[in-house]
Amino acid sequence: MKRWLRQRVDAAYERLLSREVSGAPTHVAVIQDGNRRYARNQGGDAHDGHRAGAETTEHVLEWCQDIGVEELTLYTFSTENFERPAEENEPLFDLLCEKLREFAEADRVHDNEVRIRTLGDTDQLPERVREAVAYAEERTRGYDRFVLNIALAYGGRAQLLEAARGVAEGVDAGELEPSEIDVEDIERRLYDRPVRDVDLIIRTGGDERTSNFLPWHANGNEAAVFFCAPYWPEFSKADFLRGIRTYEHRQESWRRTRARRALALLGALSEPELAEARSIVDRFRDSLPSAERPDSGELEAGELETGDSSSRIAD
Repeated sequence: MKRWLRQRVDAAYERLLSREVSGAPTHVAVIQDGNRRYARNQGGDAHDGHRAGAETTEHVLEWCQDIGVEELTLYTFSTENFERPAEENEPLFDLLCEKLREFAEADRVHDNEVRIRTLGDTDQLPERVREAVAYAEERTRGYDRFVLNIALAYGGRAQLLEAARGVAEGVDAGELEPSEIDVEDIERRLYDRPVRDVDLIIRTGGDERTSNFLPWHANGNEAAVFFCAPYWPEFSKADFLRGIRTYEHRQESWRRTRARRALALLGALSEPELAEARSIVDRFRDSLPSAERPDSGELEAGELETGDSSSRIAD
């Protein structure tokens, strides 16, 4: 009876969250933590937890596509994971091979034009895993409707270090001028193919840290972060929607802050800068409380009280 009631409550909560979600992030990144702890709690071994987590991964892929997410990155195997015992890693490598090939042949992957890519130093992986990676990437290479990035042998700092070395080598070879190095030069050396800026990071398992995950694309973009207690195999659609709601609140706060800053600056800017500030205020006007919203006439005339605007920044 209690189980039935719990299921009814969970279903009702999921429907409520679905109604509250009005938009979707473009790129969601997930730290799938807690597989081994889940397995221990269930009386199994690490492999049982990883296999249960793989089922959750398939559900999350579906949920992302349902709400309009365009790119999903899964932190599947870090460089630190190589330090775990071989008897734990070898079954995980076998599972990765199985799932990569299964995904590469799945009708839902081809029907939804999902492109599978890997991020990380895959040369460190066993040959059988590298072959499965190459197979999945080749089978889905022509798709671009949805991108599934699988981070394998991945370390964010290591990626940034390699990019920095590549830039230094370019300067040393006379291919780059130090004063001309820009964001694109770094990004070209981070990955072979473009990766969108991350809008939302989700971490399961209770830890509140991002563990060196996509530092360039997440931190630089001020991504929203959602930490939750369930282990990865227990992660539900309601948990997923709570993460999306966290992103929406973060976006709303960002738009409101941009509008308030632009309002405060209008009275102090030179004429060329006024047009940009007015444009920002106009774009994000609806994010402000009604008492703070200027009308179009005030924007055009510049008749804004800078004292009030200054106080808005403090808010």
